[in-house]
Amino acid sequence: MTGRRFIVEADGGSRGNPGPAGYGAVVRDGDTGQIVAEAAEFIGHATNNVAEYKGLIAGLRAAHELDPDAAIDVRMDSKLVVEQMSGRWKIKHPDMQPLAAEARTVYPRSQVSYTWIPRERNKDADRLANEAMDAGKAGRQWEPKARTRPAPAAVPVEEELPAPTAPKTGWALPADLGTPTTFVLLRHGETALTPEKRFSGSGGGDPELSDRGQWQAARVAEALVARGTIQAVVSSPMRRARQTAEAVAARLGLEVRIEEGLRELDFGDWEGLTFAEVQERYPDDLAAWLGSAKAKPTGSNESFASLSHRVGVARDKLIARFPGKTVLAVSHVSPIKTLVRLALGAPPDSMYRMELSAASLCAVQYYSDGNASLRLLNDTSHLR
Repeated sequence: MTGRRFIVEADGGSRGNPGPAGYGAVVRDGDTGQIVAEAAEFIGHATNNVAEYKGLIAGLRAAHELDPDAAIDVRMDSKLVVEQMSGRWKIKHPDMQPLAAEARTVYPRSQVSYTWIPRERNKDADRLANEAMDAGKAGRQWEPKARTRPAPAAVPVEEELPAPTAPKTGWALPADLGTPTTFVLLRHGETALTPEKRFSGSGGGDPELSDRGQWQAARVAEALVARGTIQAVVSSPMRRARQTAEAVAARLGLEVRIEEGLRELDFGDWEGLTFAEVQERYPDDLAAWLGSAKAKPTGSNESFASLSHRVGVARDKLIARFPGKTVLAVSHVSPIKTLVRLALGAPPDSMYRMELSAASLCAVQYYSDGNASLRLLNDTSHLR
């Protein structure tokens, strides 16, 4: 994988719904926001939704031509397409089903996220769709035009990960946004590798909790029973997280749901090594990894950028599945720090400035407008 990231903005329209229809799509570089590809087409007589789906497919294909291994953030002002492609709404219309299936063949699902944006933030794709419909009205197909665009200010894509809507500043929030969805984030208990500070991700062994880790899981279970607000428990598929989750769920009388997106980063050849050992054996790779969210550990296919994408998708799935509920999510250092970072809108290197102890608790609340609020960080009072 190249580690590149693209933003695909797509739109479609129909003058009559159904009527003469066309679509437009742009592909932006994830680091600079600069448009690197455009696509548009007059598709004849069709509905708005068909045109929107065709715009999505065209945008994905344009990105795929540039880099088939890239991570893709799709942004559309069609709530229908975003919710259906995210898996939150069923696709019932027979015209939509084959188009959605075609869109899913362009990239693996793990490489694509979907975000709704207001119409005014989708102006380039909307413009192209209208150009395509104008061309069709004149009896011809759309052709790309030479355009002069000022380069936008660089906005690292790692800071623009999936969110239900564009967040507002906290103090400007409306008075009533309903009950937020709360994630209580629990790092698993210790394993034999934890006190030695060895890299332990999803690419090596799958260690179980040590005796100390089991004690920690029991203590946090007691604390969460006393809290009395947990309504669901989800866990990383890794053994140490599952064991911690099961200890808590048993006390709460709940079942554990597995969420693949909560697994730890794959540390590749660094698995089982200390930081000092990695620095000795792979100094250049370690320096690159510490300097860029797109760099990967030696022998790994995952960077912090791709982890952010994966965790963002898992976050959105859980918010959609448990709206307004308090969910215990048992995971690992990197995914939990990523959720905290995204909630704060902090840059990728902020993860190096967070302490996250074994069996510690964090809490983030997510509101209906897409805003998030960090409520707790690295609480270990239940272990004292």
